[in-house]
Amino acid sequence: MEIACLDLEGVLVPEIWIEFANKTGIEALKATTRDIPDYDVLMQQRLGLLKQHGLKIQDIQDVIATLSPLEGAAEFVDWLRERFQVIILSDTFYEFSQPLMRQLGFPTLFCHRLITDEAGNVVDYKLRQADPKRQSIRALQTIYYRTIAAGDSYNDTTMLAEADAGILFHAPQNVIDEFPQFPAVHTYDDLKKAFIKASNRELSL
Repeated sequence: MEIACLDLEGVLVPEIWIEFANKTGIEALKATTRDIPDYDVLMQQRLGLLKQHGLKIQDIQDVIATLSPLEGAAEFVDWLRERFQVIILSDTFYEFSQPLMRQLGFPTLFCHRLITDEAGNVVDYKLRQADPKRQSIRALQTIYYRTIAAGDSYNDTTMLAEADAGILFHAPQNVIDEFPQFPAVHTYDDLKKAFIKASNRELSL
């Protein structure tokens, strides 16, 4: 059996921190793993900015509640589920994900947790495990699943490399240039074709 493993932000839903940056006007919050490959460096920057500006978990959740999946994403997930088992491997947080995952039909999600204090300040974060996307792929392979993965950022590349097949979707040019071993596509129709090509089964659109 084959499992499709997808990144979430930038692949199926908007980049949450960018949307929050647009709402608050804090330009530095627009940085993502497309810009800063080291996830801990990125998160420490974000936590510092939240503290500096007195922003709480509810402020972020209020913005997320206004968001929708990217155009065509829900239909793509439905298409994928008819042909593969589907798992979302994301560096987002369970405290963020509920409204968007509901709109995607609640596919299985592996991600992280935020740590807040009684006042709702975000004081830290807890990774599910180190290098979680690659480790998830490895774990699935130990129980004899064949994995096809798609993502858009630096933090997806170890997952793509570990998978039986990896696909860059809607990635920025710097990531495409740095990782030419992965096919790069930019539309859901082309992503469907890439999954069909990567599969070891006879599939159709």
